[in-house]
Amino acid sequence: MRKFKDNLLLGLLWFGAFLTVAILLIIVGYIFYKGIGLINLDFIFGDYSPVGGGGIWPMIITTIYTIVISLVIATPIGILAAVYLQEYAKQGKLVRMIRFATESLTGIPSIIYGLFGAVFFVTTLAMGMSIISASLTLTIIVLPVIIRTTEEALKTVPASYREGSLALGSTKLQTLYKVILPSAMPGILSGIILSMGRIIGESAAIFLTAGTVAAMPEGIFSSARTLTVHSYLVTQESGDIELAAAIGIVLIVMILALNFAATFISKKLNKADY
Repeated sequence: MRKFKDNLLLGLLWFGAFLTVAILLIIVGYIFYKGIGLINLDFIFGDYSPVGGGGIWPMIITTIYTIVISLVIATPIGILAAVYLQEYAKQGKLVRMIRFATESLTGIPSIIYGLFGAVFFVTTLAMGMSIISASLTLTIIVLPVIIRTTEEALKTVPASYREGSLALGSTKLQTLYKVILPSAMPGILSGIILSMGRIIGESAAIFLTAGTVAAMPEGIFSSARTLTVHSYLVTQESGDIELAAAIGIVLIVMILALNFAATFISKKLNKADY
């Protein structure tokens, strides 16, 4: 009977894993089937034109802008906040309240962040519909993800690592950046990768803060549209599923490329530390 239950549970686990992979392959396969015919150099590197569609190069640049700016701001703040909460802060009501607030922020719909960004960054701070307004809004969106994943990564570092480093005469700060952070780097990197995916896939918040200008941005204070916003608009305006799917293919490739790059950098950093 026990063996039967074990086999049944194992079968359910395999079924769940197979179903998850199958759904992913079906979605990605459908997107490639619909959009692969439009993928060429002119489509990727060409300028957009309202007549005939044209290329998506301005949207790619805008998307890269938002990813870089958002992560440059959110990553150090998120990691430092997590380090303070896990390594320095006295565990009590204040820390529990901060963690509760962080988890609550994770579950807020992105449209609410977009409305806040439109009121605060666009109007109150007079940044206008711009890439910087969208990036700051996205920073607030991904900050809870980076904080929570970094905290969990720090928790996985064995206490013996800390004790051994301190016993050898290292200071708490030296132990932190020489032992703890390198050991927690895979988990921290996972949070950054999740944040990248969230930034790339965001549309509502960017729609309300960056605008919909389909032109090459002149700077971070220019109004522009990202790939996801462009995909939404072309689907809404013309119902062109093939074009939206082609944009989806570019997004998938960008996410994979960024993930591989982040993993490569993490491995290099780990080798340099040891």
